[in-house]
Amino acid sequence: MMQEYIEEAEKVLLHTYNRYQIVLDKGEGVYLYDIEGKKYLDFVAGIAVFALGYHNTAYNDALKAQIDKLIHTSNYFYNVPAVEAAKRLQKISGMDRVFFTNSGAEAVEGAIKAARKYAWLKDGSTDHEIIAMEHSFHGRTMGALSVTGNPHYREAFEPGIGNIRFARMNDLESVLALVNEKTCAIILETVQGEGGIYPAEEAFLKGLRTLCDEKDILLILDEIQCGMGRTGSMFAWQKYGVKPDIMTAAKALGCGVPVGAFLMTEKVGEASLAAGDHGTTYGGNPLVCAAVNKVLDLFEENHIIENVGRVAPYLEKRLDALCKKYDFVKTRRGAGLLQGIVLDRPAMPVIKRAMEKGLILINAGTDIIRFVPPLTITKENVDEMIGILDTALAEESD
Repeated sequence: MMQEYIEEAEKVLLHTYNRYQIVLDKGEGVYLYDIEGKKYLDFVAGIAVFALGYHNTAYNDALKAQIDKLIHTSNYFYNVPAVEAAKRLQKISGMDRVFFTNSGAEAVEGAIKAARKYAWLKDGSTDHEIIAMEHSFHGRTMGALSVTGNPHYREAFEPGIGNIRFARMNDLESVLALVNEKTCAIILETVQGEGGIYPAEEAFLKGLRTLCDEKDILLILDEIQCGMGRTGSMFAWQKYGVKPDIMTAAKALGCGVPVGAFLMTEKVGEASLAAGDHGTTYGGNPLVCAAVNKVLDLFEENHIIENVGRVAPYLEKRLDALCKKYDFVKTRRGAGLLQGIVLDRPAMPVIKRAMEKGLILINAGTDIIRFVPPLTITKENVDEMIGILDTALAEESD
């Protein structure tokens, strides 16, 4: 039955993904089940989306209640869930203005537009430049792709939006070498995800903040994967005390429904996007904002960030032990429950072995195994994961 569905999918769906050969059916807690009933421990969480795990009754009930009231109105009208969600995001982030999108890539698009409009209002010029980071990943739409620091992703779709320059993550001198009078923004992930699990260094972020303050350049921090509690604070930049001018969020913001956001300070909000400059049909609709509100409720009620603080050091300890045990596991890096181990060979054979044994993992680049589990995991879940991964690594080393 599973193979039949896979074959049908390949006939009707555009082949833009090399999918795992599983047809998933349902989830419960930190486990997923395929249509044949096989159980998998999930350390991917829909790529850092399902922070609360699967089949959370309170979350499901909140969505059902909103579906029975109102799903969509368009942004010609106000709706209560959007106002409440924006107020709560304002409170937890310290930012001032919120625009709800349908995805992370759209949030990046909005951030780029806000930065360019801010610069245009200053001097009327349209030749401003944005500095992004090598190995970064910001999305697949044209603007987000243009600031993604992997040439392979961009080459078939060039020229992109233009005037983008790439510096090296955690190398302030490489940024300074690119800054000129046309620079309007610097964009980076606070922790690079797809590009290899590279956290920003504190001195680097603080150096960027100082540079941006001195030259009235906007600092844009992409928190789409590393935000919403994943690194041990609600947003990763809060650990550093380096507040951005614009930030993006998505993924765990809605824990499964398609919602993202870009947020900005009042300074940027007053002097960038105005009526008619940006819009979205579905963004900020009552259903997705009801989800955001319930996610924030459950983060607080279930002490999600505190759980990350307890479990993440244990995960790091267990992964470090694997690095010592196997010569071909070179190192571990990451922050909180966004971790990766670097192999001296392709990661996919190990990932496939683990999947056969009931563990779902994902890569970050060709040689890195990425760990982005639900934020509700326990130390026992870590032990279960390590047991399966250890066996898969042992088989790979034979």
